[in-house]
Amino acid sequence: MSKIKVLVIDDEMNLVHSIKFSLKAEGMEVVAGYNGEEGIFLAKRENPDIIFLDLKLPDITGMDVLEILQKEKIDIPVIMISAHGDTRAAVQAVKLGAVDYLTKPFELDELVLLIKRNVERTKLEKEVVFRRQKDTVTNGIVGTSLPIENLNTQIEQIGKSATQKVLITGPSGTGKALVARGLHTMRHGDTSFVEVNCAALPEHLMEAELFGAEKGAYTGSVEKRIGLVELAEGGTLFLDEIGEMSPALQAKLLTLLESGTFRSVGSAREKQASVFVIAATNRDLLAEVEEGNFRRDLFYRLNVVPITVPALKERGDDINLLLDYFIDFFCEQEGQQPVVLSEAIRARLNSYEWPGNVRELKNLMERLTILYPGQDIQMTHLPHEIVQSEVSTETNSELVDSVEAYEREVIEKVLLEHNGRKGLAAEALGISRHALKRRMQRLNMTAGHKG
Repeated sequence: MSKIKVLVIDDEMNLVHSIKFSLKAEGMEVVAGYNGEEGIFLAKRENPDIIFLDLKLPDITGMDVLEILQKEKIDIPVIMISAHGDTRAAVQAVKLGAVDYLTKPFELDELVLLIKRNVERTKLEKEVVFRRQKDTVTNGIVGTSLPIENLNTQIEQIGKSATQKVLITGPSGTGKALVARGLHTMRHGDTSFVEVNCAALPEHLMEAELFGAEKGAYTGSVEKRIGLVELAEGGTLFLDEIGEMSPALQAKLLTLLESGTFRSVGSAREKQASVFVIAATNRDLLAEVEEGNFRRDLFYRLNVVPITVPALKERGDDINLLLDYFIDFFCEQEGQQPVVLSEAIRARLNSYEWPGNVRELKNLMERLTILYPGQDIQMTHLPHEIVQSEVSTETNSELVDSVEAYEREVIEKVLLEHNGRKGLAAEALGISRHALKRRMQRLNMTAGHKG
């Protein structure tokens, strides 16, 4: 066990020397500052386990030192030392955050006992906080709400089962990828976890990406390509945005799920595959089936064990847990002091609908940590949509209309730039041709364009 380090801030040299002698005899390490400024500097540099702070110092008061330590988030227990007539001030210091006080003159044995008791209490408090934080994060998912408890139970049950197919649904930004990784960890531990976004690649490249391709199978294919299915062998293949997959690829995926075989592009030979397939989507796939955009047989093949990830607005006090989690996360990542959220700010953040879910909250806390490190967050620091969330007169339908109008404008512009050729336009937009076609159908855009 490491030595207990004690910082004494007092200008009485004889008293400091006596304390040093007694504490060193107890196996403790002692550093001393003889005024307030020196004491604050040593508190930052030495990171002691406990501080003994005199109320009366030659430059600033002990109360001033206590206030500065708290303001600068130096979380070290402080015991105030007061003269006999300063007892009331010492009690006031305890009310303001000091853990205890001693009145001069005091017995050194009493001092040793007080140190050991408070250091042990602080250690236990930190352990409780650590355990609570640990208990709030399961499968990488932060939360203790009933929907999240149910979700973690499902992950555990499915992870222990023998099923090779899972469908995860839920709004964008809810953490479907975290659920997929939780399932993978339960099932396969440290084997391959291969993720592919079905909306990120043009259709003509997606097949080769998934199933591989022989040399010369298509223009630009100068060497044999190993597909993601093969790379995931014995592990997990995570197909995000499965609703964006083209009908042709849906058929090939169905073959993989039914027979455990696949064919790389340009090859006549079938290959065997043993993979745990997890698909995810923010779409209503059954509605997509009814509209003819998704294969019915593939839907029912995937939907054997469905998981639905709840929206953030359905998770109650998890919002506060997530705020604290991401404050700590980005504080450490950016090497900055943590931002401070008042009750009023927390109330506003809790009342907000969070249409972007956990992803939106995470991005906000990263932005605040970078722009306002160590500051008390004000309403003016928050995005307009959050500040105005309670007083906005704009309805959800109006918001949807404005988003769709912008999406229609972008698609029309890109189609015009590519002479109406949807294949080239889809590639420019970074989506598949099938995804572009579906978006045009949803936006009621006439298909009077070249393919």
